[in-house]
Amino acid sequence: MNRGSTDETVAACLHLYETARFSVSEKLTQPGTNCDQITVVMKFGGSSVATAERMREVASIICSFPEQYPCIVLSAMGKTTNLLLQAGEEALTAHPGSVASLHPLRAIKELHREAAGQLHVDEETLAEVERLMSELQQLLVGISIMQDLTLRAKDSLVSFGERLSTRLFASFLRAHGVPARQHDAWDLGFTTTDDFSNADIIYDQTLPKVNQALRRGPNDPKTIPIVTGFLGRGQQTHAITTLGRGGSDLSATVIGAALGVKEVQVWKDVDGVLTSDPRIVDGARPVPRLTYDEATELAFFGATVLHPQAMQPALQSESLAVRVKNSYNKMAEGTLISSTRDMHDALMTSIVLKSHVTLLDVVSTRMLGQFGFLATVFGIFRDKQISVDVVATSEISISLTLDPSRMWSRDLIDEELDALVLAFENIANVRYQRGMSIISLICNVQRTSEILERVFKVLKREGVNVKMLSQGASKTNISLIVSDAESKHVVRALHKEFFEKKPAQ
Repeated sequence: MNRGSTDETVAACLHLYETARFSVSEKLTQPGTNCDQITVVMKFGGSSVATAERMREVASIICSFPEQYPCIVLSAMGKTTNLLLQAGEEALTAHPGSVASLHPLRAIKELHREAAGQLHVDEETLAEVERLMSELQQLLVGISIMQDLTLRAKDSLVSFGERLSTRLFASFLRAHGVPARQHDAWDLGFTTTDDFSNADIIYDQTLPKVNQALRRGPNDPKTIPIVTGFLGRGQQTHAITTLGRGGSDLSATVIGAALGVKEVQVWKDVDGVLTSDPRIVDGARPVPRLTYDEATELAFFGATVLHPQAMQPALQSESLAVRVKNSYNKMAEGTLISSTRDMHDALMTSIVLKSHVTLLDVVSTRMLGQFGFLATVFGIFRDKQISVDVVATSEISISLTLDPSRMWSRDLIDEELDALVLAFENIANVRYQRGMSIISLICNVQRTSEILERVFKVLKREGVNVKMLSQGASKTNISLIVSDAESKHVVRALHKEFFEKKPAQ
């Protein structure tokens, strides 16, 4: 983009700024004026910052807790991440000269320019937003020329969502009298492995750097940090990396652990962690309390409320609690997640569904009395870079499900499954079934007999056959494998049995 077109765009955005219906003279109450150090980390997801209006609501939430000095972690606005991925895919087949007219790119520019005008952002931020969008367009041109979208390029591509949203929000707060400073996560010291699209935090490097970057010195100005979630830099490549879908939750808990705060608040669009997916079960209701283990199992087996690894930093700091709250209903208590809770009366906590998994049966008489057979089996999965969800074994067979969420939720393709079967041909007979679902019962498995009695009573009544049953050593989870076609019906029936049925008098 040339200088003239940039100036014209900034001028157009300034016109929106001048005509926006909210006056810049309206001031917000600055939170944390009586605190020397950050006391809470507040993370807001994409739906919470989907529009300029939603960003105003987020600012209102932040400033409604004047006794807290917050660090804010933001996701990208609304569907921006999906639009960025779509733009990358379309750029692969587009002519370099036509990249600027790609619909996803135009939608991203329109969304952020409109938000910039409505949020009263300053001219410097407007210019920065335009610079980032020009950089984004050049990246897409490069993808078009190379006709290749590597995982490394994909991470750079999706990073623009958080980089844009945090700059807009920090400028909005400043315009309304709240000192705020935008930070890209890598500038705070977020260091990761170089596993693009699904990188792991390197904690021994990241935690001390984040602490040093965000802990105020005696003469430092008091500003609210606005941090990009989901992002880091690779330890070896120094390239932008991402933490996988929902990685902003992990960013928030890492900051919380680094600073030693008592609570990390994860603000979503539901009233906390629910007893089931409300898109499947109308009667799903909030769960008041969870343990770290329960929350981790829920996230791993398909609940979208938290990132599966978000509890890892909390486990290293027993004093850190995570509270899931609703940005659309800020007075709701939400769900408090901590190291322990009273399990005396607990039976069923939540029922979660993970669909479109593949069930694999590995059968071999060589298992009988042979040392190392399981190691050989899982070595094959390691070599093929395929993750396993649930495992059950007998004397001569292993049944397991394959994780469908590799690389941005790309399902395993038939060629990969055929190659996997071929890899086993010298040691076992293998068959696989696609179109399966894992129904995970997050429960008090010390009462397994009572739970399974009621579960199988429901399954018998509904005429559903279970393909596989697994109970791990975590003491929090029982998993059932059923067909995709029956799965939602089973979830509703089980939810009715455990959460909606009136207790016997």
